[in-house]
Amino acid sequence: MFKRLRPFFALGLMLSVFFLGGCSNYIVLDPKGPVGAQQKDLILYSIGFMALILLVVYILFTVIVIKYRENRKDMSNWEPEQEGSKKLEILWTAIPILITIALAIPTIKTIYDLEKPPQASAHKEPIVITATAVDWKWIFSYPEQGIETVNYINIPEDRPVEFKLTSADSMSSFWVPELGGQKYAMPGMETTLYLQADHKGKFAGRNSNFNGEGFTHQIFDVNSVSQSDFDKWAKDTKSKAPELSKKQYDQLMLQGEAKKMTFSSTHLKWVDHAKDRDYAVKTRERLGVVPQNPHGSKAKDANKPEQDSHGESHSH
Repeated sequence: MFKRLRPFFALGLMLSVFFLGGCSNYIVLDPKGPVGAQQKDLILYSIGFMALILLVVYILFTVIVIKYRENRKDMSNWEPEQEGSKKLEILWTAIPILITIALAIPTIKTIYDLEKPPQASAHKEPIVITATAVDWKWIFSYPEQGIETVNYINIPEDRPVEFKLTSADSMSSFWVPELGGQKYAMPGMETTLYLQADHKGKFAGRNSNFNGEGFTHQIFDVNSVSQSDFDKWAKDTKSKAPELSKKQYDQLMLQGEAKKMTFSSTHLKWVDHAKDRDYAVKTRERLGVVPQNPHGSKAKDANKPEQDSHGESHSH
């Protein structure tokens, strides 16, 4: 009895995991900006298209199993030696090609569209923010406003934001699920990501690429405010917030979490991590701080050469 019901228990368990496994809020499918909306449309199109294919396959499978079962009454059209059919071979070769084309065209079009500011607000000048990932914090520079924040950003609603992503040490991935998909931030490189919020509100952002034991705390807030409130905040920050000193910035290069901070100047006058990939490593060496191994504090020292069974050292 249990063996017969086992497939149904397995199916029920899988559906329970899918619907209840921490997915009470499908924020990716409830976007707050045009970039996220375009990605949501692509996701739903792909899921719907593939569901239609599955439905057709299951219907054909059921029809064939019933119609050509071995114990059917009418065996007059059964040809056990039948083989080779040009029509069928052309058909089952053409169908996968058409499926691939139907999925590839909208996907490629969306990918290229997302490399530009959203079309609906293309007439507006994007605000530029440099996002620098450091184990395990985010540093945001506003080069036009000459200000910098740590672990939070303010952006004006209904205006595109051009994020210039880079990293001071390990590879991270910049992700604000309600506004759009993720993109990697890597040391010695710069990638660009356009996002936009159509609503005022507070959205959660994070690093979605595992890069060590502090990965879960590498999060930040995105505050979408009106253009006038953003201008006032930027002006007040420039006039009232403390300047970022090089000593403070070097402390931010150390591995560890950080609280939210606001400065009236940026680190861009000292270093551009997209061009100087070793700044954080050299800073840690200069300060005499040993970086943690990304696999945990109990793991071996990341800077210490490994020793084999003969006591000889090896470095990677």
